[in-house]
Amino acid sequence: MSSSRVVITGLGVISGPAAGVSAFQDAILKGKSGIGPLDLFDVSVFPAQIGSQVKDYRPREHFTRRELKHLSRTDQFALIAAREAVAMSSVSGSYNPYEIGVCVGGGVGGMLHGEAWLAADIHGQTACPGLLRTLLPDCTATRLAETFGFAGYQGSITTACSSSATAIGWSADQIRSGRLKAALCGGADSLAMLTFAGFNSLKVVDPEPCAPFSLGRNGISLGEGAAFMLLEDEASAVSRSATILGYLLGYALAGEGHHMTAPEPSGEAAACVMQAAIATAGIRPEQVGWVNAHGTGTPLNDVVESNAMKLVFGEAVSGVPLISTKPVTGHCLGAAGSIEAVATLLSLNAATIPQTLHFRGKDPECDLEYCHGGPKKTDARIALSNSFAFGGNITTLALAAADHGRRDS
Repeated sequence: MSSSRVVITGLGVISGPAAGVSAFQDAILKGKSGIGPLDLFDVSVFPAQIGSQVKDYRPREHFTRRELKHLSRTDQFALIAAREAVAMSSVSGSYNPYEIGVCVGGGVGGMLHGEAWLAADIHGQTACPGLLRTLLPDCTATRLAETFGFAGYQGSITTACSSSATAIGWSADQIRSGRLKAALCGGADSLAMLTFAGFNSLKVVDPEPCAPFSLGRNGISLGEGAAFMLLEDEASAVSRSATILGYLLGYALAGEGHHMTAPEPSGEAAACVMQAAIATAGIRPEQVGWVNAHGTGTPLNDVVESNAMKLVFGEAVSGVPLISTKPVTGHCLGAAGSIEAVATLLSLNAATIPQTLHFRGKDPECDLEYCHGGPKKTDARIALSNSFAFGGNITTLALAAADHGRRDS
């Protein structure tokens, strides 16, 4: 592996609360939640009927009619966010196309369009078979590579809710190994009837907006969207005078395999991954200013993550806030990790720890600092972003603000 650091030179996002990096940063820092009534499909039969939907979305403002015949809602979100990241980075034309890779984390993929195709077919209506191609998990990455002409390593990662965080870490590995000079990485997912029904059947969807780390919390609020980062080798980015937005210092992942849906209850597995991310980043625990939690709002996850924090930070844990941005964005499944990584980096650069919204009361099992009272100014330049998925797929990213490099120099 190269000793050169991995820098972030482009960001792009579309989500329930906001589209575009600037508006998204404003939503995260001011606590503008995107969770509300859903109208993408009929939710009247479900006990929980809210989520973070990308509202007032007009596909024809972004794509031609012909393009839309071959793009799922997930693909559309991915392309919108990726275009912003690529444009911000000005990376196109800077390298040989085979030196720029693409890696996408996802989950639902084109399921929403598959459901529409099936419904039309059942009712004897004409259904476009081209949309069934979008059900394959590699489709989004292929679309991005084709659109931008990036011909390097291409990956599609599906580790449930940690998929896009893992895609970011995997891409950093490709850069550190010297296989790539740059990588477009992140994730995208749209709401779909199948996942909405599935999570409702598991009884883990809160009928009210999710309230992580609060007394009486009752589950997640589902969401949708996409977020992408453009990662580069630091020396290469500096040589082309790219604007450095931040650093991916390191990451770690594991599949602890405790249970298909439940996390390992002691928090030891989560703590091991967080500690490994800190180690690979070459930093000390006391340099981590705060943690963007997986923070789903389920009764078990929030306790497990709080326990893990105590194992990682010991007696200093009270000074390391553990916050969740999911009350703003919803739980965006395959896109959750990248959306939260972008939120973390934007907050680091704004020197602000976001608020955890929708506080319902203090839970004695969640006894850390969660910023329930409002956002906090901070001089911390490093934070962790956690993504904990079904099947024990855990990924932690260690991110640093744009001025981290200048402070080290």
